[in-house]
Amino acid sequence: MASVANDGTVKYGIVGVGMMGREHLINLYHLRSQNVGVVAIADPHVPSQQLAVELARSFGWPLEVFSGHQELLDSGLCDVVVVSSPNMTHYRILMDIINHPKPHHVLVEKPLCTTVADCKKVVDAARRRTDMLVQVGLEYRYMPPVAKLIEIVKGGAVGQVKMVAIREHRFPFLVKVDNWNRFNANTGGTLVEKCCHFFDLMKLFAGANPVRVMASGAIDVNHKDEVYDGKVPDIIDNAYVIVEFDNGSRGMLDLCMFAEGSKNEQEISVVGDIGKGEAFVPESIVRFGTRAAGRDGVQTLKAEDRRVKYDGLHHGSSYLEHLTFLSAVRAKGEKAPAVDLQDGLVSVAIGVAAQLSIEKGQFVTIQEVMDEYHG
Repeated sequence: MASVANDGTVKYGIVGVGMMGREHLINLYHLRSQNVGVVAIADPHVPSQQLAVELARSFGWPLEVFSGHQELLDSGLCDVVVVSSPNMTHYRILMDIINHPKPHHVLVEKPLCTTVADCKKVVDAARRRTDMLVQVGLEYRYMPPVAKLIEIVKGGAVGQVKMVAIREHRFPFLVKVDNWNRFNANTGGTLVEKCCHFFDLMKLFAGANPVRVMASGAIDVNHKDEVYDGKVPDIIDNAYVIVEFDNGSRGMLDLCMFAEGSKNEQEISVVGDIGKGEAFVPESIVRFGTRAAGRDGVQTLKAEDRRVKYDGLHHGSSYLEHLTFLSAVRAKGEKAPAVDLQDGLVSVAIGVAAQLSIEKGQFVTIQEVMDEYHG
């Protein structure tokens, strides 16, 4: 395995220090009692570099600054690399990390890559590197109300899961560096970029593999008056997606990105043959009840995780993701990453199938997406 320094300090490098890269920097600062430090960053965008350097300086962390990821890898400074660059750059960066002589553990932001073909190539290449851990940043699993709902469902309280409904009603996509996130070619499409989180949760709750997907969606409200280099954005802003799993359970996503007038951004409902559980974010409430006890027997819990030292942009989930990944790194191969490359691949495959279903106006099988897009 990639070894950490003799003093036990785990040294991190961050590739891509835009909004999410700087969020990782802050989370790692709040983990400093765990003997971690960020020692290097790589980003070709000078304003992002400067913001990260200023932030690190306020933490008392001097940073080596590189314009490219290859120089950061060649420096030999890092034990762990966090990849939080734009989606369309993940494939090249991951392949360069995997093929580098020095082993680096990797936490890569979602989506793993923008296409199924690229995800599969990364999965295949990483198999050869038993000295590296790669975790995918599907951190919604760690949001305290979602984690509590997972615990309830996996504990059998709702019985055999039959239906998973996830509603995300939120604000439009934020402005990113050079507006890279306004085009499907860069993001993989909204249902890959944004919704791989929810497809990952559906698979986790269902405890099964996806078989086929049907979706309806469009760009109806957002970004229509925006033009970049003569092109109007093509990312959809609302969709319904149905996912069928191989154990007969179903998932349904209701996405709306012009719904700022919502009390909760995410509402998750999991119904089994004997009961139902729900999670609400950011209210951080979990409800669950059984068919036998009926409405009067529904329990309401406030979900908290006292380990969280920084809530950040994702309600403490990024902090918990880092804590979990760090424990896998320190376990030196004894512990698998909590969210592995296969999870990353399947979450992208469902998103790609959903995008394709909208284009074709018909069901798309996961097999079709996996086969059609092989390298």
